[in-house]
This record gives sequence, structure tokens and C-alpha cells, in this order.
Amino acid sequence: MENIVTAIGNNLSDWLLIPLLLIAAVWFTIRTRGVQFGMLGEMCRLLVGRDTGHKGKGSVSSFQAFMVSIASRVGTGNLAGVATAIILGGPGAVFWMWVIALLGAASAFIESTLAQLFKVQDGNGGFRGGPAYYILHGIGSRAWASTFAVLIAITFGLAYNSVQSNTIAEAFHTSWNIPEWATAVTITALALAIICGGLRSIARFSQWVVPIMAIGYIAVALIVMIINYDAVPHVLHMIFADAFGLEQGIAGGVGAAMAMGIRRGLFSNEAGEGSAPNVAATAHVSHPVKQGLVQALGVFTDTLLICSCTAFIILCSGVHIGATSGGISLTQSAVDSQFVPGSGIGPAFVSIAIFFFAFTSIVANYYYGETNIRFLTPRRGAIIAYRICVGTMVLLGGLMSLGMVWSLADITMALMALCNLAAILVLGRYAITCLRDYRTQRRAGRNPSYHRKTIPQISPKTPCWPE
Repeated sequence: MENIVTAIGNNLSDWLLIPLLLIAAVWFTIRTRGVQFGMLGEMCRLLVGRDTGHKGKGSVSSFQAFMVSIASRVGTGNLAGVATAIILGGPGAVFWMWVIALLGAASAFIESTLAQLFKVQDGNGGFRGGPAYYILHGIGSRAWASTFAVLIAITFGLAYNSVQSNTIAEAFHTSWNIPEWATAVTITALALAIICGGLRSIARFSQWVVPIMAIGYIAVALIVMIINYDAVPHVLHMIFADAFGLEQGIAGGVGAAMAMGIRRGLFSNEAGEGSAPNVAATAHVSHPVKQGLVQALGVFTDTLLICSCTAFIILCSGVHIGATSGGISLTQSAVDSQFVPGSGIGPAFVSIAIFFFAFTSIVANYYYGETNIRFLTPRRGAIIAYRICVGTMVLLGGLMSLGMVWSLADITMALMALCNLAAILVLGRYAITCLRDYRTQRRAGRNPSYHRKTIPQISPKTPCWPE
């Protein structure tokens, strides 16, 4: 049964989801006139600046929303997934990860701008939104929207969180011989303490932990590159040469490099999948495009920065790529070879990194599920029940093998992403209209603000924005 489920998930991903994600990324790059390139400076300015948008007591800042999305995007895949791509596709896979991040940022911009445009009040002075909301209000299909809501609640809140917990428990047991049950209980207790505080608790946690987590990992990568500074030019040559088949790749040249790089890049940065828009909608901004730009920067942060750190740690260290069968063990071997080899410092550091990467993903993934449960029903009991289910899956995830759960999650994730892709292809014109309005106001020297009259045909469906 597991083999059958795995085969279905692989076929959905390889023959339907990945091609459509790639087509959408190219299409939106063209339609937005390369917004992810031409407005990179604006993205950085918005991330660190203060917005004058409508702020309610229960809302979160643009920076906090960005950090929650990074918490979900940056997970164990950034350590193990990149290593696996290099093992199976060669160093050239890194180049194709960069390419898909550069293109996919346009899809991330579109979906997050739509989430802002069609967001709703949450009753606590803040906002709530995401694909389910813009499918309902923008397209008018509750069945379509509800299908997406169910799929993301299962995929992120339950399946993905159990796998993240499993990864942490396994890493701690390997490094320090800590029993899996002890790690599972601790993770569950910590996660419930944070998620029961609601969005603001999750946002505050992510605001402080995610930057520390990312900066620490980047620092280690820079140290490895400095130690092996003479290898950096060779590594860059190896990545570009292998990407175009100028040298024979580890697993068969340009075809394997392109396939693995695109697959890992798309699933790492989540552009177009419909996850990040759920938190993008919560930010208080004066124009929907502002959070769209900030979330596009999140794709660059995940893939061009964090994933590249793992790639350079592995390739600069000089460890034998074919000597290991698992992605995470390759990353551990690479770090171990640079810091007192054989001392256990490398595996311990990677285990700590896995904890922070995976635990922040658990917290952010839960919120994606919660906001869609709230879409399905306003009952408080449903949220409590969902929190119990999430806690149970986190606990069980640390105690058992999850091959079947992971295979089922691949299917639900593919179906969820297909729902979202179809929606943003239908509604993308509204995000592009918002972008034109934003650019016009910026050229006039104004701080852009959005009003419902900008797109009068949908103004009744966007009540969170002023007349």
C-alpha cells in the first residue's frame, strides 16, 4: 500500500504539479514585468521599514508575517533536501534551485497580494485570509475553497508536523542518545504552549527565533567558506559547469541536475503552493502589494540564502558525496569535517539546527491549519479539537516511523497546490492591477495606499480596504 501511495504522489508531483508550478512562475514573471528583479530594493525597504497601514489590536506587522512564513518555509528540507539534491542530481542541481527561486518569487508575489486583497476581519482587531478566502470571495466557489482548506489543514497542521517532530527526535537520539519519547513529549508541550496563544504568540515567537536561527546557520556557512576560501571559485565553476552538462554530473549530467534542482527548489520555497498567503493576509499594510513584495523576498531568503548555505557547506568541505546514502548524514559529515573532525561537534550542530528549523515549522504550519479551520467553521470547539489533533500528531511523530504519513502528505500537498495554482491563474489579473497602481503611486512620490475604487468590480468583496 505504501508503494502504491508513493507512486501516486510521485506521479502527481513530477508530471502535473512541478510543470504547472514552473509554467505559472514563468507566466507571472512575464505579466509582472519581472517584479522580483526590478523591485528587489523596494522589497528590502518594506521589510525593515514601518508601514502606515490600518492596524488593529489583533493584527501583526509586515515583518512578523514575513518571519512566520520563513518559519514554515525553512525546515529540515533546507538541510536534508539540498543534500539529497546534490547526491542525486550533482552540484548543478544548486544552479537550478537558484533559477526556480528567481522565477517562483513572481508566483509568491501574486498569491500573497491576492491574500491581502481579499482578507477579512478576524473579530479580534486583526485579519485573516489565504487561498480559501480569495477562492471564495474572488471566484465565488465555496466547494473549491473548502476543499483547499481541508487539504492544507491535513497537510501542514497534521502530516508535515508529525514528520518534523520525527526528524527532531531521530536527530537528538543519534547525537545524544536521548529517548525519542522524551523528545516527543517536550516538543509537544512547547508547541502547544505557543500555539494556544494564537497568532500573536506565534508571530512574537517567530520574530525572535527565526532571525537568530537563520543568522547562526549563515555564520557557520561563512566560516566554512572562509576556511576553504581557495575552494570557493572551484565550487562555483562546478555548479555552473554541471548545470549545463559541461562536466559529467554525479547522477547523469544536466537532466538529473535540472530535475532535482527544480523539484527541491519548488518544494523548499513553497512559491505557488498556497501556504505563505495564509499568514501574508494577517499583516497590516496600506497596500496589498507591499506584503506581496515582502513575501516574494521570502522565496529568495529560503532558497538563495539558506539552501545555498547548505550547498556551500557540503561542496566546500570536500566530503565524498557518494559516501553516504542519506541527505542529512551528508550535511552532518560536511560540518563535522570542518570543526574538530570526529569530536561530534558537527553532528551536534546539525541536530540543534534541525531542532530550530523543524520546531519553528511546526508552529507556523499549525497556524496555516488553524486559519483554514476557522474558514470552515466559526466554532471555538473546532479549534480546540484541531489543537488536540496537532499535539497528538506531533507526539506520535516523534515515536514512530512515518513513511506512510509522508507519502499521503505528498498527495494532499499536490492536490492543495493544484487548487491554489488554478485560483491564482484565474485571479492573477487583480494582483497585476494592484501592482500597476502601486508603481504609479511610487513614481508620483507617494507612500502607496489602496482603495476599493481601484478595482470597482470586486470592491464589495474587499471590505477590509477603505473606500
